[in-house]
Amino acid sequence: MSEPTAPSVPPTPPVPLSALLAREDLGLRQIAGPPAPDTVIHWAHTSEMADPYPYLLGGELLLTAGVHVPEAAGAGAYFEDYVSRIVAAGGAALGFGLAPVHDTVPRALVAACEAYGLPLLEVPPRTTFSGVARAVWQLMAQARLAELRRVTEAQQSLAAAASRPDPVPSVLRQLAQRLSAHALLYAPDGTAIASAGRAPAPGTREALRKLAAVVRPDTGSKDTPREAPASAADSLGDTQLAAYALGGSGGFVLGVATRRREPADHTIASVAAVLLSLLTGEHQSGAGAARSSALVRLLLGAAPAEVAGLLGSGERWLVVHARPENGTPDPVGAAALGAALGSPLIDLGRDVVRVLVPGGREPAAQPGWTLGVGAPAEPGGWPSADAQAARALARARATRAPLVRHGARPGLSELVPRADAEEHARALLAPLAAGPALIETLRTWLSLHGSWDRTAVALDVHRNTVRQRITRCAALLDTDLDDPDVRMELWFALRHH
Repeated sequence: MSEPTAPSVPPTPPVPLSALLAREDLGLRQIAGPPAPDTVIHWAHTSEMADPYPYLLGGELLLTAGVHVPEAAGAGAYFEDYVSRIVAAGGAALGFGLAPVHDTVPRALVAACEAYGLPLLEVPPRTTFSGVARAVWQLMAQARLAELRRVTEAQQSLAAAASRPDPVPSVLRQLAQRLSAHALLYAPDGTAIASAGRAPAPGTREALRKLAAVVRPDTGSKDTPREAPASAADSLGDTQLAAYALGGSGGFVLGVATRRREPADHTIASVAAVLLSLLTGEHQSGAGAARSSALVRLLLGAAPAEVAGLLGSGERWLVVHARPENGTPDPVGAAALGAALGSPLIDLGRDVVRVLVPGGREPAAQPGWTLGVGAPAEPGGWPSADAQAARALARARATRAPLVRHGARPGLSELVPRADAEEHARALLAPLAAGPALIETLRTWLSLHGSWDRTAVALDVHRNTVRQRITRCAALLDTDLDDPDVRMELWFALRHH
């Protein structure tokens, strides 16, 4: 079996070893190694292998009853080899269970753990390894819940700050308070234009300024512009530094300095960066006023083609429908999605976010989202593109694809005049005219090759409902839907319906 190249840990809050030792129901006792407050564990693993290295990922509390220990290992090098392999694999601590194999923890094992700096716990006979593992997961769940609660409260307070009369300073103050940090906002020329929070340690401002330059887009060369990362992190002594490029804001950067980096800090700072991106973007470009003007003109009766120029460059546009993979969309997530797709034209619905994207930008799949993209359309064709995007999103969800584009490739349908095709579709589908749900179910079912389950997912109904509707369609059309010729003719008709 191959050995791991480097220890890794899961994206879950670690558990302080001291919290596990504080559980009176376990009765654990540390008998070697550094103090417990300095050690964290990410999971518990039981193994009786003489060499546990290949089976460790890093960050474990390794539990063993010493079954693997040879009888002659008392004063030999066995335990030094054993402990050194645990440390090399990134193991966080070792728990040794008393009884039924050993009445006491071997002295040579205690000495080896002390020498290699590996915390060693004595597990009493009454405590099972499964009980220790369960306690670890309980503590992790509590830490995760506390982390989620902290992020949620921070999101709410940052959103409230963004709605104040002085939104940018308010967001910075709230971010600094939530992270016990020093927060700075840099202008595109690198000047610090706003700050909040505790006074930074000497040298912190200069280090943050240099880190901000790493994520700021390089606009000096038009031929070969530098690809800048969205964020960067560094440290200065015991101070943790982070910089976030504010997307779509022309080079504004958020800098954050904290004394220690908690698991949720990056998420909270990212939320602040999204809000500041929106605020600085509006201030920088004045695009908000143009969009407001376009909305007013539409409300007063102007045609979409007359106001499209106010929304940005490009004669053709793409309509994108997006749905988060987990939960429902929220304003912060919708704004972040729009920034990633390169458009501030966002409509936040109950289940779906719609984004109007200039045709020159090609939408890409976004982590955590499922996307459907309509065909490029001029303003007069936006309603049709909107319907195309909705169908593409339904197909993407049904097929579990991150992004599906509406296909507009020329095909056999162009051999038939459009008017004749539409008349044929009306005649063929006339028996279903009174049931729009039947037509939509038939369309989706055919597009997904007759899959009951995927059609149910796409339409957000029960699979039995799909079966009932398809059976009803077959009866009303008086045809065999298992016949491929029938399916082909119906699909042709549905495309022109």
